[in-house]
Amino acid sequence: MSTTTVIRYPGDCDVAYPEVFTVPPPQPTQTKPGQLSKAQVDHFFDKGYLIVEKFFSKEELDPCREAIEELVEDLAQKLYRCGKIKNLYKDKGLFERLSFIEKEFPGANIILHKAGTLPPAFRAVWSNDRLLNLVEQLVGPKIAGHPVWNLRTKTPQNNASTVPWHQDCGYLDNDSYKVLQPTAWIPLLDANAKNGCMEIVSGGHRPGRICRHTCCWADTWYVELPEEEMVKTLGVDLDKDIKLCPVPYGGMLLINNMIPHRSLPNISNEIRWSLDLRWQDPSKPVGFFGLKEGILMRDPSKPNYKIDWSPFISVDRNATYKEACNKDKEEDELDTTVQGPHMLKWEMTHQNRHTAKVDKDTPFSNWHKA
Repeated sequence: MSTTTVIRYPGDCDVAYPEVFTVPPPQPTQTKPGQLSKAQVDHFFDKGYLIVEKFFSKEELDPCREAIEELVEDLAQKLYRCGKIKNLYKDKGLFERLSFIEKEFPGANIILHKAGTLPPAFRAVWSNDRLLNLVEQLVGPKIAGHPVWNLRTKTPQNNASTVPWHQDCGYLDNDSYKVLQPTAWIPLLDANAKNGCMEIVSGGHRPGRICRHTCCWADTWYVELPEEEMVKTLGVDLDKDIKLCPVPYGGMLLINNMIPHRSLPNISNEIRWSLDLRWQDPSKPVGFFGLKEGILMRDPSKPNYKIDWSPFISVDRNATYKEACNKDKEEDELDTTVQGPHMLKWEMTHQNRHTAKVDKDTPFSNWHKA
């Protein structure tokens, strides 16, 4: 008699935590600027996402655009000094300059994506008082910024900036499966289907379960969640539950870390810049393989508390993430590959230049916590 062996991967977990992702915390008794309505809070916890079309002013977001222009300038100067590009493209604007640089040096957008630079303008948005008032409704009165945040450099027609279906927990260790970590996806222009806005699977968070992902998609470092796995594990109806999420400049998309989502290809002529900012209750594990801790942003027991960014920004999250499982410990500042522990959580179904540098014997015992 033959038996079938079910292969287990470190990311697999049979335990579900539906209440973590579907039950709101006690709501503040005091009305504060920026707060969501009860209907909006209920929508977030029931559907797993919420589009807030008007939240930030131009005065709050425009400095982020200016900060990105400085980051692109720094990258261009570095590539020019190294002989990688012959033109600085100073005559090009924010929404096209990186694309021209990319044509001369493919992968330039990856270098910028993983740079991990957190300009003051980004910090100001992440810790915005009105935004933290809203986040309090989702995670409670004590709030920490999560170590995983991203500047998305979505240049047109580029796999490196087109993210396939996944749950955010698929990139974190298993402790993240039982902690609500809401993310605000904040586009820095009007985001729509043409320039690659997000799609989500409404209600896919309700079982509170991680699906089995695979690695890595196409020529990227991204994990992928097959649609048939979503249907089997989460019981979703993809004909009805996939929702397009266009967001105007000044708005944001809120999602939780267990809802399946993806970004569409950018088929426009402009770069779709955006920020991913994430929070959680600081008393709970961040689920980031012990590589970096979060940053406390609000504590009601410390009414005069001011954020100390120094310890947080002193740790390069992307560098530690890559070093954790990269065979080549000598980091090239112009390297356009990405490695991380998420690559070893799941079945490696596709090899590429990113996976080729992974040390597949790297142990992470905390993967098995659940």
